[in-house]
Amino acid sequence: MFERHKGGDRAVLVCLDFGEVDYQDGVEEFVQLVESAGANILATVEGKRSRPDRAYFAGTGKVQEIAEVVRVHEAELVIFNHALSPSQERNLEKVLQCRVVDRTTLILDIFAQRARTAEGKLQVELAQLSHISTRLIRGWTHLERQKGGIGMRGPGESQLETDRRLLGTRVKRLKDQLITVQKQRATQRRARERNRQFSVAIVGYTNAGKSSLFNALTKSKIYVADQLFATLDTTSRKLYLDPEHSIVLSDTVGFIRQLPHTLVAAFHATLEETIQADLLLHVVDVNHPLRDMQIIEVNKVLSEIGAEHIPQLMVNNKIDLRDMPPSVDHDEYGRICAVRLSATQGTGLDALRAALLEALSHPLKTAELTNESK
Repeated sequence: MFERHKGGDRAVLVCLDFGEVDYQDGVEEFVQLVESAGANILATVEGKRSRPDRAYFAGTGKVQEIAEVVRVHEAELVIFNHALSPSQERNLEKVLQCRVVDRTTLILDIFAQRARTAEGKLQVELAQLSHISTRLIRGWTHLERQKGGIGMRGPGESQLETDRRLLGTRVKRLKDQLITVQKQRATQRRARERNRQFSVAIVGYTNAGKSSLFNALTKSKIYVADQLFATLDTTSRKLYLDPEHSIVLSDTVGFIRQLPHTLVAAFHATLEETIQADLLLHVVDVNHPLRDMQIIEVNKVLSEIGAEHIPQLMVNNKIDLRDMPPSVDHDEYGRICAVRLSATQGTGLDALRAALLEALSHPLKTAELTNESK
């Protein structure tokens, strides 16, 4: 984790091209992530490699280049747009003489800032501790000696071993607390099932407009901002489609490429709202040049959490940015399979409500919506 300073950490970014087709777009997204974390970007160092260096991830020549940039700009932090091993981080910090964090740590830091509910904070802390556990030794040279002093002698346990044991205890406690949360959610779901409540979860790439859509449909006031991971905590509301029909609509955390596995595992309690849904509203930023890639990345995470079998209704959002009119697409059976709308402008919402009412009225046929518009 990196400390917070007024104006943000003075950071140098490192992005290496290993031959990815969408490398440049990945760099732009990485810059957005760093800005979302609140860092002050001083410079970006780029380069090409065929494969990562075992010791420094970047080659020794590139590391010296990074060190010079750090010295010139008096940077206090270097952020890699890649996952680094604990040994690579330690080696880089020795050469660069400043803190080094990787993409995983960056995303975890953003999640730590955004978590608002007790459940969200528990999940973020669990993910952080799981990540830190492999990096506990870095910079702690004084922990290699045995503990000493009054009341501290006896078993001969090193401070590092104590820290690992305490960390393990904390992780177990967090997991137990999240199990309690899961049981509470299960109870709530059983109550909805007894009341025959049709459940719909909003999913999509981060910053696609999920929370804006949720607010527009339910008249809620969930925090919305033009930044990655503006909201983390799942919120559910009853939505009346007409005087006689209602559903439970849930807003969920957004996905992103290379989403840390520790984060997916920690947020399993929250993502269960997605797994248990009867229908997924897959929100897509129709204005984004990489929307097709984003759809693929979202479906990858859905598959990872076991939600790939749930029917999807595509919601192409932000049509106002392209001056597109609201519209609907129908499948070969005449049912709505995709909706184009603007959540912020409120255009196209009636068509979405009609599609939801259609799915609610014919629950056995909603599976046929899946992949119709992909």
